[in-house]
Amino acid sequence: MTWYFAVAEREHALQNPTSAEKVRLSGERMRLGPQSRLVDLAVGRGGPAIVLAEAFGCRITCVERAPEFAAVARERAREAGLDELVDVVEADARAFALEPEAYDATLCLGASFVWEGLDGTLDALAPAVRPGGYVCVGEPFWRVWPLPDGVDAEGYVGLAETVERIEAHGLPVMSLIAASEDDWDRYETLHWQAVEEWLVEQPAGPRCRPHRGRLPALEGRVPARNA
Repeated sequence: MTWYFAVAEREHALQNPTSAEKVRLSGERMRLGPQSRLVDLAVGRGGPAIVLAEAFGCRITCVERAPEFAAVARERAREAGLDELVDVVEADARAFALEPEAYDATLCLGASFVWEGLDGTLDALAPAVRPGGYVCVGEPFWRVWPLPDGVDAEGYVGLAETVERIEAHGLPVMSLIAASEDDWDRYETLHWQAVEEWLVEQPAGPRCRPHRGRLPALEGRVPARNA
């Protein structure tokens, strides 16, 4: 069966609830330039890496396990004329050997599940950053905290608690760039549209049912998260 995210995110230029403008802002705050060397782990289709390489001329190693996404990331870099700056490695981010203090910035945007959460992600990324460099992580937090009764925290906490978890790793929080409701709306509705269009393209049958079942229902959703 076709992998769900290969279907659901086939229209996403950025596979996160953010914008190219906010990705460029993160590059400015990380003081990126042509001399900068980055690694972006679990990069997906390569959206943020392409934005940063184009804006700042920095060199980025992109690590992505899914062949469907790695192939798209390579093609997008080629089409943008960024082949010499963006190197896509098809590998499991968790198993990828990170050279100590080798990078000006390490990135993991929306993929902390690779290391079973934020703490494991910070433990993996921080040693690879040179002194004075940056660890850039895209992680959801709850705008409303504590949560209403019956709402699953999904392993996330409020903003203040998220900052405390980061700084407990010896990483001072230098900047926060929060997703807006418009960012979340754009990100989620692209999923719905892509899956619905894919279902129309397919012959009717049981292979489609699991994908339809993963479409989120609007009723009962609590739009309290931000990343």
